[in-house]
Amino acid sequence: MDWKLELIVVPSTDVDRSKTFYMQQVGFELHVDHSAGEDFRVVQLNPPGSGCSIAVMKQPDRAGAVQGLHLIVTDVEAARVELIERGVAVSEPFHFSEDGQMPGLDPGRRDYNSFLSFDDPDGNGWLVQEVKHD
Repeated sequence: MDWKLELIVVPSTDVDRSKTFYMQQVGFELHVDHSAGEDFRVVQLNPPGSGCSIAVMKQPDRAGAVQGLHLIVTDVEAARVELIERGVAVSEPFHFSEDGQMPGLDPGRRDYNSFLSFDDPDGNGWLVQEVKHD
């Protein structure tokens, strides 16, 4: 039996602001923008090429609580340039060694060891990780 991760709820204080950030700055695609009364709205967005979506929902008491969401790219340097061009405040590249987190790309550019990070407007934290193989 397959167990597929399809959706992650990302809490927000302002759904419209989050929708704009994820679409215009990060480049996600809109799948659903549905309201059921004043108190319930879900905006479902998908990273390009991903089988898993996020659902931005108004949950002010939990906004900023989601940390460590990973976006996988084949070229972390190109991803950084794209995010900066779109106006995202993104970190410098970093990697991990025996001494912990270190600045710069992984010296051998090994899969799973070069990263960037950024936060959405509510402080939910994302990592961009380089994986070159399919």
